Amino acid sequence: MHGMTNQQSRDEFELLWQNEVSKVHAELTAESIDSNPILVGFREIKTSIGRSPKRFVAASENLLALLLKNGTLPRINLIVDIYNLVSIQTALAIGAHDLAKVSGDIRLDITNGTEGFWPLGAKEPTGLSAGEYAYIDGGNDVICRMEVRQVEKTKVTLESTDCFFVVQGNKQTPPEYIQKGGQELVSLLKKFCGGEEEILYSPL
Repeated sequence: MHGMTNQQSRDEFELLWQNEVSKVHAELTAESIDSNPILVGFREIKTSIGRSPKRFVAASENLLALLLKNGTLPRINLIVDIYNLVSIQTALAIGAHDLAKVSGDIRLDITNGTEGFWPLGAKEPTGLSAGEYAYIDGGNDVICRMEVRQVEKTKVTLESTDCFFVVQGNKQTPPEYIQKGGQELVSLLKKFCGGEEEILYSPL
């Protein structure tokens, strides 16, 4: 998305947020999270590469667990709140990266352990193991580890105007489902933040 205007929030978005988050929360249980086929699909990916699905929880599952526990979600800023809303509605893993902070092109690849990785919220960079899938920029920096953790380097702030969004599914999510989630994301971003979309599709 290019040319967006980010804010802390907007009054017009608040009503939508409260209504939609309440709807998701009303139907949410520990059992529904545990048995959701999309979330199961993310856990299966971790198992297939030798990573613990309990330690490396997909972003969408983490959000739903927080919602179940607290009855609400942390508010960050308008862009982040919008993609978090679509994520809890669809169970797709969604993230965003400030394009002004990305080095070169972005690729989805398998890590070899030499990549830079500074997890979002961490005080300093940490090591990263080989054999994980990650979104990596041209500076050999991981911008998202699996669909689990984004990074300090490309985090979205109030100054962000151009962002690269990842809308990720798994073998439980037909392409049409991912595209529908992406279209809803674009629609909400354009409505509340403005801007224009540039859409790319890529198989995992």
